[in-house]
Amino acid sequence: MSIFDSTSDHHRRREFISRRKFWMEAGMGIGGLALIDLLHQDRLLAADPASMPGACAGSEGATSPLAPKPPHFKPRAKAVISLFMSGGVSHVDTFQYKPALQKYNRMPLEGHGEIKVRQGYPGPLMQSPFTFKQYGQSGAWVSEIFPHMANIVDDVAFLHSCQGASNDHVISHYEWNTGSIQMGYPSVGAWVTYGLGSENQSLPGFVVLLDQRGGPYAGPPNWQAGFLPAAYQGTVFRSKGDAILDLRAPGSYMSPEQERARLDQMAALNQNFDEKYPGISELSARIASYELAYRMQSCAPEAVNLDKESEATKKLYGLDDPLTAGYGRQCLLARRLIERGVRFVQVISGAYISADDTWDAHGNIDSNHRRHAKEVDKPIAGLMTDLKARGLLDETVVLWHSEFGRMPISQRGLGRDHNPGAMTAWMAGAGIQGGQSIGASDDVGFKAVDRPVTNHDLHASLLYLLGIDHKRLTYYFNGRNMRLTDVSGDLIPEITGKPA
Repeated sequence: MSIFDSTSDHHRRREFISRRKFWMEAGMGIGGLALIDLLHQDRLLAADPASMPGACAGSEGATSPLAPKPPHFKPRAKAVISLFMSGGVSHVDTFQYKPALQKYNRMPLEGHGEIKVRQGYPGPLMQSPFTFKQYGQSGAWVSEIFPHMANIVDDVAFLHSCQGASNDHVISHYEWNTGSIQMGYPSVGAWVTYGLGSENQSLPGFVVLLDQRGGPYAGPPNWQAGFLPAAYQGTVFRSKGDAILDLRAPGSYMSPEQERARLDQMAALNQNFDEKYPGISELSARIASYELAYRMQSCAPEAVNLDKESEATKKLYGLDDPLTAGYGRQCLLARRLIERGVRFVQVISGAYISADDTWDAHGNIDSNHRRHAKEVDKPIAGLMTDLKARGLLDETVVLWHSEFGRMPISQRGLGRDHNPGAMTAWMAGAGIQGGQSIGASDDVGFKAVDRPVTNHDLHASLLYLLGIDHKRLTYYFNGRNMRLTDVSGDLIPEITGKPA
């Protein structure tokens, strides 16, 4: 009888180890390995992140991901306001006066290394269309397009040697907002709230205030949580209408008592699951998000309501002028949020609707920068003045920056192309000595030549001001302890007060 006869006992025994049966059962096993890997990536098999190396001391056992956590050492600041100018602000047309551009105007750029442009071909050197003057006791050079910020130069420390890795908008946004040129990494605000939590459990720890026209290049990855638990991602407040959609309590079909009872029941079920399967951080984050949304129903409307601000304060921020009212409202809201315990607020200028709606001055540096400088100049100066008057500047870091600078050469005679080789940022507050000019670019502003500052250096120094050691703030992911500053980052002595 053939061994392939269906009536054969031998065949019935071999059925269980047939090729098809073998690969079916083996595949299920391989699928199980894949599932384990996916669970590990989502930290469903990992320990509570609060117990992982790098979490700030005292975070163990916190019932909410945003519960306040002690810093690594005594901080100089409690909060951060990041003023991000999306599109690439020209350093040689704002805060870096370069007489050589006037001297060699319309001459080729030579002797400064390889020239890489994003669009077209390299043009000749182009002098700034703006006049510069020196201001304050520090004698800082400021362009005519920033007449209000010119009055606060003695309160800020300029970093004239910032240098990036890419001349692409999206990649550079990632670089300066997440510490990596790759998508998917946690933003600076997410790292800060992961390390320190929030002082107000009724408001998000990390808030993003967009340009009234829309979002910046790269969009949400600028404020995402990446591989950190979702509780640490930025919450976007709208610039028009209700700051937060769907915030009002569902009074038409549910009473406050019913809503509270529903949340309590959900919390009890989730707590029961959490006790059986401890360490599932995403579940804790989800519970926290429900509770935060409930508490925000009573707290957030007051925080975003500007009606009680005095007319003098509104005027200080430029709310009386249609050109400055949009960004002015966001700056005033930033002050109100950090005043109420929000840890990190990012205020973005520039919307990726068209190049003209950002600082991306390919076509005409004069018209582009005049427009956007007008929108932000008075509100930013007003914010600094208001923080200082209220005593908040001593405990708040204010950071002004962009994703890269712009070329000293012209693009089609009127514009400037992207330049990651040099740009200017400035920092203020938290005891930072104002009136400083740190580092420098070459004579025409093409490359940083004196003490280049990378994104990791800037982020390490920012964390230091908040009492966080950037080397100890880690999160275990993909087989290693990840850091905002990766494997580099040096403190900037003039900012931190720590010697190099």
